Order: sequence, then C-alpha cells, then structure tokens
Amino acid sequence: MALALEEAALAPGHDDIPVGAVVLDRDGVVVAARHNERELADDPTAHAELLAMRDAAASIRSWRLTGMTVVVTLEPCPMCAGALVASRASRLVFGAFDPKAGACGSLYNLCADPRLNHEVNVRSGVMAGEIAAMLAAFFGARRGR
Repeated sequence: MALALEEAALAPGHDDIPVGAVVLDRDGVVVAARHNERELADDPTAHAELLAMRDAAASIRSWRLTGMTVVVTLEPCPMCAGALVASRASRLVFGAFDPKAGACGSLYNLCADPRLNHEVNVRSGVMAGEIAAMLAAFFGARRGR
C-alpha cells in the first residue's frame, strides 16, 4: 500500500484526485504502478487501477490477471470493480472506503457477488487513515481555490 500511496501523491501534480494503484504478481513483485490521470488525459476511464491493470496485462501479455493482486488506495468504483471481476484478478487490497462511489463494500459489493462469473478476494482498510488524510487535504485545497 505504501507504493500505491507514493503513486497517489503524483496525481495532484496534474490536478487529478490522489488515487494510486499497483499490481503485484503471485510472488509479490510489482508488475505495474499508476495513479489517476482523468484530468491529464481527458479520459473518464483513466482511473489508477484501470491504468495499472492495463499495464499489467500488457506486461504479462494476457488479459487474465489470475494470481495477481491489485492494491489501490481508494475503494474501486463500479467500473473498476467490474474490470477486476472481468480480468479474473485474484485479490484486491484497498485503503479507504468510498461511501459515494465504492463498489467493493460501500454501495455495492461487485467483487463478492456470487451471481457473477468470478469473485475477487477483498481486503479493505489498509492504511485507511493516511489515505483519508491525503484525500481530505486534496479536496480541502481544491475548495480553498
């Protein structure tokens, strides 16, 4: 999670919300690391976890992220949770819950819905305090403008 936090810290440099993600292989080796780039790329899908998952898939030359762990600072939204399920990622670790858009325990629980063709093992709340503080500082500064 510390690596995901380091990634998240890069996002405000281009006015993006500080969310970072890393993808780890079965051995815990970092395969990809990205941060939000929606503002930078003018792309509504440029969420940190989607970008990291794309890079990981390109790196291993497969869309299947079986055995991979996706670590992200903020609870994934429905789009990102859907991508986790579709990619067959084995595990999700996230920090802060997102009560307004979270789809892995807050509003929805897409990663653990038995009606879908795959379930992702989820661990939540890792370094949540530090992540919440980073997000609060970002949005506080934005409101102050």
